[in-house]
Amino acid sequence: MSSIFQVFRDVDMRRKIIFTFALIFLYRIGAQIPSPTVDYIRLNNALEESFSDSESIYSVISLFTGNALLQLSVFSLGIMPYITASIIVQLLTVVIPHFEQLKKEGQSGQAKMTQYTRYLTVALALLQSAGIVAMANSGQLMRGMEVLVPDRNVWDLSVMAIVMTAGAVLVMWMGELITERGVGNGMSLLIFSGIASRLPFEGVSLLNNSGGLMLAVVIAAVIVLVVGVVFVEQGQRRIPVQYAKRMVGRRQYGGSSTYLPLKVNQAGVIPVIFASSLIYMPVLITQIVYSGSAQQPDNWWQRNVISVLQTPSSWQYIVLYFALIIFFSYFYVSVQYDPYEQADNMKKYGGFIPGKRPGRPTAEYLAYVMNRLLFVGAIYLGVIAVLPNIALEFGIGQQGSAGMGAFGGTAVLILVSVALTTVKQIESQLLQSNYEGLLK
Repeated sequence: MSSIFQVFRDVDMRRKIIFTFALIFLYRIGAQIPSPTVDYIRLNNALEESFSDSESIYSVISLFTGNALLQLSVFSLGIMPYITASIIVQLLTVVIPHFEQLKKEGQSGQAKMTQYTRYLTVALALLQSAGIVAMANSGQLMRGMEVLVPDRNVWDLSVMAIVMTAGAVLVMWMGELITERGVGNGMSLLIFSGIASRLPFEGVSLLNNSGGLMLAVVIAAVIVLVVGVVFVEQGQRRIPVQYAKRMVGRRQYGGSSTYLPLKVNQAGVIPVIFASSLIYMPVLITQIVYSGSAQQPDNWWQRNVISVLQTPSSWQYIVLYFALIIFFSYFYVSVQYDPYEQADNMKKYGGFIPGKRPGRPTAEYLAYVMNRLLFVGAIYLGVIAVLPNIALEFGIGQQGSAGMGAFGGTAVLILVSVALTTVKQIESQLLQSNYEGLLK
């Protein structure tokens, strides 16, 4: 409590926290406002009577938006278009030399890449909103249930898609404002608020449908999961680094010993998000293609691919999801972390790892250690992500029990990671303000 009081005693920190909570509050209000052309009474009936979010291919996407997607609200897309766009832009730095050059230009290059990310966000938001509107119009989004007004036309559907796109752009702007003027990473905090907002509802739903014993078991499992996630997220391999002494004029620099921290989970939650998006895209494209027909054709693609991708509890889906997370963990870290660049920077400033020669031997050693850590981190991410799917297979979270979404492994991973990162940023800003106060 003394730490909390210290945070609110600091005027600048108190202002940032209030600003952050205000934007999160506005975001949650927008997530409840229905888009034009949506019949809210029919939509509520569809959600309450026969639609189980935990069994849907949209479970992860809906989880990140705080259930705004299934409510067809103004902020239905949430922050997902921006996250997908930022991942694509980061991955393109390996393929396109211009992006790689911008990455090396520092702050000006980063501003240009942010601009490209915003443009791509608008394009992805327009594509996704058009697909969601097409599925809602044909009844495929709610399993054949009508949720739009009866006398709709093409103009009404176009306005609905434009409003959803504008909502995604507004959410992106709010996230950037939180990052710039508030506390923590704005995009992560918006996802955090969406998941946290579902916890009370899904807890009550689990209690009513499965009983108090099942709720107690789930809460105990979540507590164990939180402890495990904190343990792994905070875990790091500290590689000792020694800096040689050097004389600059009459002053002596270097000669100190430090360490290079390598996290066990170097990729964060990005592989889970990217794997979920990749599984979601074939279903979305297929439903858009057949959105005008009364029923989808019974062909090989529909029976063996789409049916599997729409069943998160099937073993084929679990194996594919797990394999994609492993693949994207290695791929993302290979893009973000270059051991040869790290070794060159150490050599430039006179640093070396005891027992390893500077240059190529150091880079090979860093790559060896990173691959071993990455194997553990990738397995950890995959196991955490497929826990809700395994729970579905054993009957936890099925029809009438939508409680495993926000209590699942992916949700806990995001909640704990964002909380730890935000607390660290608050502590660093408090430490900086204390130093400034001493200097004044």
